Amino acid sequence: MANTSQEMLAEMIRLVNAAEAKKIQIRAIGGLAAQVHNKKNHPLFLREFADLDFVVSSAQRRDFETFMPEMGYYPDKEVNLLFGNRRQIYYTPETKVDVFIGNFEMCHKIPLENRLTVDPVTIPLAELLLSKAQILELNRKDALDITSILLNNETGDDDHEKINLQIINQLFGKDWGLYKTTTINLQRIVDMIGKGELALAQDECALVISRIREINDSFEKTQKPVAWQLRDRVGTRVKWYMDVEEVEQ
Repeated sequence: MANTSQEMLAEMIRLVNAAEAKKIQIRAIGGLAAQVHNKKNHPLFLREFADLDFVVSSAQRRDFETFMPEMGYYPDKEVNLLFGNRRQIYYTPETKVDVFIGNFEMCHKIPLENRLTVDPVTIPLAELLLSKAQILELNRKDALDITSILLNNETGDDDHEKINLQIINQLFGKDWGLYKTTTINLQRIVDMIGKGELALAQDECALVISRIREINDSFEKTQKPVAWQLRDRVGTRVKWYMDVEEVEQ
C-alpha cells in the first residue's frame, strides 16, 4: 500500500474516534495496535503496515456495516456475505481494513466481546499479546510484535497500561491449546534473544525474558480445572489448534 505508517496510524485513530462518536465500539488489533503501545518508539519495531485490523462488537455489527461506507470504505461483498458474522473486509483505493466480529479467531479463539472498552484505541494488552502469540506459524514480524508488547508494557493484575495476568490465566485455564501455542511462541522469543536474532540491548533482553517468566510463573501457580489437566495429559498427540480459514479472494 502507498500509505506510510504514520498515515495508517492517523487513519486508524480517525476510524476509532468516528465510530466512538456514533457509539460504535471498534478497537484496533494487529501489528499497528502493537505499535500504539511501543511507548519507547524503539526502532527495532518500526515498520510500514499494509492494512488496518479491528474488532467490533457483534451486537453492533449492523451499525458498523452502515458506518464503514460513510467513512469512505466499500465492502468486499463476497467475503462479507460468506463470513460476515465472524469476519469482514473493507477497502479504499489505498487501504484495506480487516474486521473481526465479536471475537478474534485464527489458530485459537480469543473472546473480546465484553472487553472492547478497556483501552481507548486497541484491544487490551493481554489479548493483544495473545492475538500475536496464538499464531502457530510465527513469522518474524509477529515475533517482533510480541517482543515489543513485552518490552514496552509491564505485567500486572489489572488492565491499566499493563499485560493483565489474571486475564491470561483465565483464558489459558479455559483453553489448553491457547496456552500451549502461546508458551511455545514465548519460548521462541527467548530462543531468538539467546541467539542474538533481535537487536536489543542486554537490559532490554533481560526485561523481555523476565516478563515471559512472569507470565509463565503466574499461570503455573494457578489452579487448573480438571478438564485442563486431562487435556494436558494428552498433550500434542492430539491437534490443539484450528486451521486458519482463508477469507480473501
